[in-house]
Amino acid sequence: MISNIVSIAIAVIAAILAITLHEAAHGYAAWALGDDTAKRAGRLSLNPLVHIDKVGTILLPGFLLISQLMTIGRIAIMFGWAKPVPVSAWRFPNPRRGMMFVAAAGPAMNFFLAWLAGLAVHGVDYLPDTMADGAFEFIDSFMLMNLVLALFNLLPIPPLDGGRIMVGLLPQEAAKAWAGIERYGIVIVLLLLFILPEMSRDFGHPIDPVRDFLDELLPRARNLILRLSGNVLDD
Repeated sequence: MISNIVSIAIAVIAAILAITLHEAAHGYAAWALGDDTAKRAGRLSLNPLVHIDKVGTILLPGFLLISQLMTIGRIAIMFGWAKPVPVSAWRFPNPRRGMMFVAAAGPAMNFFLAWLAGLAVHGVDYLPDTMADGAFEFIDSFMLMNLVLALFNLLPIPPLDGGRIMVGLLPQEAAKAWAGIERYGIVIVLLLLFILPEMSRDFGHPIDPVRDFLDELLPRARNLILRLSGNVLDD
């Protein structure tokens, strides 16, 4: 029981750090490109409290956490969101491309943090045995949390970062059509994450595209990050 509580606490702290720096990266990228909206709103901050959304950061993840622990005894899936960083795209020299770079800054920050976690692995051997296991668990959780956040947000569905990157890459007419999906974006994400897997499982043919996507890419991304940070892996 105590070990489960510690593991959950480690995961929560890792998630808070990953989400906070992800959101701050959006704001700093916008500021660098000429939009100070996030700065004036106090969102260029490493204080997690300024990025909290009551529903997306507290209520929904809390409900998923408690309900899964009470029913299946483990955490199978988590979902949530932080308060979006305000951006005034019209302040950019090229609004569409500017939004693309602002969107890309979040996942880029998470990949960078995962790489820093890979570097931190080298320091575990120098810690006392009583601290090494806990330190490695936190580092590994932090790396995985950042990779999951980056890969999930790169799904090309507006308002996820990948959707806004897609809008910046597509020709103008196609970009307008793709941007129009944003009003249905959260519904599409919830459909892919929860409704489609549950319904298809009831019909005996499970379809879980987001989990399959992460299961395929996450181990590869983790191994790549470990190699890029100088860790030797067993082939």
